[in-house]
Amino acid sequence: MKKIYTAFFLFILWALLMGPEGYSQPGCGLLQSSPAALATTAYNFSYWFGVMEFPFLFISVFFAFSTSRALKGGRFGKGMNLLAWGFLVMAIGHLHMQLEHFYGINLFKLLLGQLSGSIAWFIALVVTWGLSGLGFYSIYKASKDA
Repeated sequence: MKKIYTAFFLFILWALLMGPEGYSQPGCGLLQSSPAALATTAYNFSYWFGVMEFPFLFISVFFAFSTSRALKGGRFGKGMNLLAWGFLVMAIGHLHMQLEHFYGINLFKLLLGQLSGSIAWFIALVVTWGLSGLGFYSIYKASKDA
């Protein structure tokens, strides 16, 4: 088993040292190695990485509310409930960001205007951080007292 890990590590090290120019040809349509093509490809991947976060956001929100419900209130349940609501606001914000990235639609600015939309976005960020921070603090206090 150690031989497989060693071979894999050496292959990854070799690929990193070679760089994209080492294993692709400038005229190849499959692996472009020009700096402009690499920058464009890397830029497009960021969108797909953003889409890949959706399942994890949904799972996090689902289990946060499930855990909060399972704790049936109490000091730990209150903190988990605050965290769950913070995660939900964050998930909605990430959906909004991906909507803007893919389609160029900013709902806050479309509905509220340029200045008010920016202020609403900032308030949504503060709400997310505030709920998450209060949730963690509540769980910290409950665990310290227990």
